[in-house]
Amino acid sequence: MKKSHLKTLFSICAFGLLTVPNASAQIQNADVLNAPIDISKDFQNYLNTFYFADELASFDPATGKGTIKYLRYNYKTRQAFNNMMMKPDVEKANEFPTTEYAESPVLPFEIQFVSDRTVRIKTTSGPQFHPQKESLMLVDGVAPNHPELWKYSKIEGGHSYTSKHGRVEILTKPWHVKIYDEKGKLLTSTLHDTDFKNTYTPTLPFSYVRRNSDYSRSMGAAFSLEPDEKIFGCGESFTQFNKRGQKVVLWTDDANGIQNETMYKPIPFYMSSRGYGVFMHHSTPITVDFGKYFSSANEMYIGDDEADLFFFIGEPKDVLDQYTNLTGKAAMPPLWSFGFWMSRITYFSEKEGREVARDLRKYKIPTDVIHFDTGWFDVDWRNNYEFAKSRFPDATKMMSDLKQDGFQVCLWQLPYFTPKNTLFPEIMDKDLAVRDRKGNLPYEDAVLDFSNPETISWYQGKLKKLFDEGVAVFKVDFGEAAPPDGIYHSGRTGFYEHNLYPLRYNKAVAEITQKEKGYTLIWARSTWAGSQRYPLHWGGDSETTNGAMSAELRGGLSLGLSGFSFWSHDVGGFATKSPENIYRRWTPFGMLTSHVRSHGEPPREPWLYSKEFLEGFRKADNMRYELMPYIYAQAKESSEKGLPMMRALFVEYPNDPGAWLVDNQYLFGSSMLVAPLFEEVEERDVYLPEGTWIDYQTKKVYQSGWHKIKAGEIPIIVLVKDGTALPHIGLAQSTKDMDWSKLTLKVYASDKTNTASAKVYLPNGDALQEIKVTKTGNNFEVTANPLNGKTIFKTEWVK
Repeated sequence: MKKSHLKTLFSICAFGLLTVPNASAQIQNADVLNAPIDISKDFQNYLNTFYFADELASFDPATGKGTIKYLRYNYKTRQAFNNMMMKPDVEKANEFPTTEYAESPVLPFEIQFVSDRTVRIKTTSGPQFHPQKESLMLVDGVAPNHPELWKYSKIEGGHSYTSKHGRVEILTKPWHVKIYDEKGKLLTSTLHDTDFKNTYTPTLPFSYVRRNSDYSRSMGAAFSLEPDEKIFGCGESFTQFNKRGQKVVLWTDDANGIQNETMYKPIPFYMSSRGYGVFMHHSTPITVDFGKYFSSANEMYIGDDEADLFFFIGEPKDVLDQYTNLTGKAAMPPLWSFGFWMSRITYFSEKEGREVARDLRKYKIPTDVIHFDTGWFDVDWRNNYEFAKSRFPDATKMMSDLKQDGFQVCLWQLPYFTPKNTLFPEIMDKDLAVRDRKGNLPYEDAVLDFSNPETISWYQGKLKKLFDEGVAVFKVDFGEAAPPDGIYHSGRTGFYEHNLYPLRYNKAVAEITQKEKGYTLIWARSTWAGSQRYPLHWGGDSETTNGAMSAELRGGLSLGLSGFSFWSHDVGGFATKSPENIYRRWTPFGMLTSHVRSHGEPPREPWLYSKEFLEGFRKADNMRYELMPYIYAQAKESSEKGLPMMRALFVEYPNDPGAWLVDNQYLFGSSMLVAPLFEEVEERDVYLPEGTWIDYQTKKVYQSGWHKIKAGEIPIIVLVKDGTALPHIGLAQSTKDMDWSKLTLKVYASDKTNTASAKVYLPNGDALQEIKVTKTGNNFEVTANPLNGKTIFKTEWVK
């Protein structure tokens, strides 16, 4: 190579402009094993060729199918006043023979209408020869198409489709797809090169890139961002809640904590404060630049050579409902799963498990689950699906005894098998693991290939044996390290399978659980779009700090805005012993999320802290158990509507501008507002949406707006919406012992409020019911009880 060429390459590398284009090379040149793949780098590489969507070449309004003409561009540089400027410029074809390849290709475009709120836009960067398969991400495998719900009309310069909730315009030249709400407000629009003529900033329009290294292609779907627009979602993201101004890499990763930008649970879905949401229907790496580089451009860099995008029109509840109609709503977990889960790393023996169960009842800590983590095998972490006989002499009897006392048993496991694992030879002999291009293992470990039906059958057989012995649920740990350059039974590489791996893994465990136990329940760490169908998921390996507690809430809120109804976290944090002051404040936060587990480095058991801590832990736990009818009913409604139990304020109050700005408090269900204490303080600033709110503990009454509120006896701030009748149940040490035939409706109502209501869902499976109460004298009386004869309600006006 000439010295001049070397110098040029060095200069490009020095400024970070040279990136390795093809997927396998990207992986090989990553800094560490399984480093997230940032597709956006391919769209900054001067060596690549770019194709800008220019005009609608053809279109059939009846089918929604047409073609787009793309113009060829390359980056070019120009020196001006001692500053190197760069910008894409039109480029001639460089293929030979010149008669065989299009300089300006004309490629397929399609628009479909899934519902009267959902629009699907599909484009490709080249011919597609692979067979179309059902999508694992879609609840029915395929998306419906209902063009009859949208009325077509020809407009000047293009085409228009209108439903009762919105309008879509397709303009011919320059090509645009514009999406409006029912009032005519522009929600978002594709970006054309002409949209950037008024800037010197080299910003890419809707386009695709052809990599110089291997001629592979990726789509860059560019859409507009409007002033003051805010973006939320993308999975369990622990960075700032509003993603506007951030670049988000959607790649399933062992985040090793919850205060960095990587994610255990990335989801290719987000919603906008303008009234729409977007699902990027892909499993390849995706990077989304939400106005970080150019503030008015939303650049979706998709590793796939197609763009398959679903747009949902409406307020947050509408968007979540439509998205989960498409990708699936969460199954309703069993009642006992909403009880407290006691765990640590780890209980090593039957003796320890029985002692913990005994002490939970001795110290009156209501509990429903005892979890055995990594140490129930012969060798800690060496998962072979067999209890260590020396330490668990009769695991079946242990689980039977625990169940009689109201304890279900959860077991840890993972899908990676070290060479010393007794199952390793069998996995290799039966070809159940992911292979590399040489037919060997990509790692030293064997990673189960869940795209192989035989692997799933073998794996589920191992779990079934444990279910038969008395196990109630499995912890579905890890799943973020599926080999990116592996070759899978599906016929695809890890470039497509890596992000799908958690979904396949979640599905395999959930389905055998449903078959053997009659309910859908897992305790999982990793996800992809569609994993919400298989509850539930927890927040990963959090630090034991105030910052981690705060980040945990942001991550949970973001996941809830990505279609997940149920979510938990390790109360007190995970890494190292939890400081008592943090554990004390984290406990009620955990008790007021959909599911609750104490887990991490020992000690975790509340009686191993101070007497004051034990008493405080018990009070918070008692609060949750007495609130179980409210929690259970809200869970049922959330599962039916695709709503998160722990929800951002704007989900319930989309027309309150202040609600879109708050990320350190949340609504627990529809009627309770929760503000945890993230510092060692007794009060904090709390934002209250419209209406009247009543403190759950102190009974003080507040109006909407900002207030400095002092926590009650339990170190957390909880307020109840005026007009709410909160159903309570008599305290029991296990959900098994609860008496649902007698409930108390604690009515939170101001003096001016004359009616209130409660939602109740009984464990016997009756439909969710609304109970109404009316003020009579100095109390409220039940005026509508669809559960008459099944449940007797006592009312208590909280004043």
